[in-house]
Order: sequence, then structure tokens, then C-alpha cells
Amino acid sequence: MATKRESSGKKTTRRKSATAAPELTDRSVMGVLESKQSPASVCANIDPDSRRRLVAAEAYFRAERRGFASGHELEDWVAAEAAVDSRASAMRSA
Repeated sequence: MATKRESSGKKTTRRKSATAAPELTDRSVMGVLESKQSPASVCANIDPDSRRRLVAAEAYFRAERRGFASGHELEDWVAAEAAVDSRASAMRSA
């Protein structure tokens, strides 16, 4: 005869650890963001992939400052693009 097993009513769930995307923790991206290198050596010609990684890192930091509140992803990305492009043009003109 089979007996029915009763549960205690508690459900346990594992929380997924919050990990950053590898591109956001890439040392080279962070190094470029925080570097004090000469303008000519940093932004002579930014390749599209490097620019995307810089924009992604900048957007991440903007979201982090806001507490990761949802609904502002596009706004963060557009502002990050403007910030990266502004830094690049300032470095080119220096």
C-alpha cells in the first residue's frame, strides 16, 4: 500500500548570485574608463566592439547608481553612448 507523503509547507529556493557579465568586469574596459593615458593613445580610433563594451560598462554604472530600478535601460544606454562619445571627442581634440 502506498502512503501519501506530506510536505512541511516550506518551499526553499536558491537565490542566484548576482554576477556581472564578463564584458563588464574585463580589466581592459575598466582600465580604459579609469585611465589617465594620453588622449591620442586611448581614443585615436575606437573599434566598434571596444566602444560597445565601454558603453555597456558606463550604462551598468549608471544603473548601479540608480539602484538598478527597472524601466530606465534605454535611457541609461543612450546617456552612456553620449558620455563615451563625448570623452572620445574631447580626447581627440586635446
